[in-house]
Amino acid sequence: MTDAPHIVCPHCHTTNRVQAPDLGNAPDCGQCHRPLFAGAPLELDASTFDRHVGRSHIPVLVDFWAPWCGPCLQMAPAFTQAARELEPHMRLAKLNTEAQQAIAARYAIRSIPTMILFRQGREAARISGALGAADIVRWARTAG
Repeated sequence: MTDAPHIVCPHCHTTNRVQAPDLGNAPDCGQCHRPLFAGAPLELDASTFDRHVGRSHIPVLVDFWAPWCGPCLQMAPAFTQAARELEPHMRLAKLNTEAQQAIAARYAIRSIPTMILFRQGREAARISGALGAADIVRWARTAG
């Protein structure tokens, strides 16, 4: 990671340069002045996926899920808890595969839930199946 990593705002999607020591000090967006980290997963769609995954200098962990998927719904609170533990050194995001089928197809999502860890726009690791919060954190830290 660089001394001033790029962090994409979860609200206005502007790319911000944040000094590494300031990451833990609840930085705000330079454009909209809202917090860059909310302690909750960010919902991505076709217009925001590439921006967040491709421009962020911190790893981005994406949960590919669907609203009809029981294990996905069961894992959702654990993923939210993991976001609170992993931010600001990792962005956690969710992508609804029913609503964003083209992105799911691009990454050959065959089973859900599937989590993919992206580092500087590239897939770095992948795991399928529902996990608890501690297992998500452990896997993300090991893979990231």
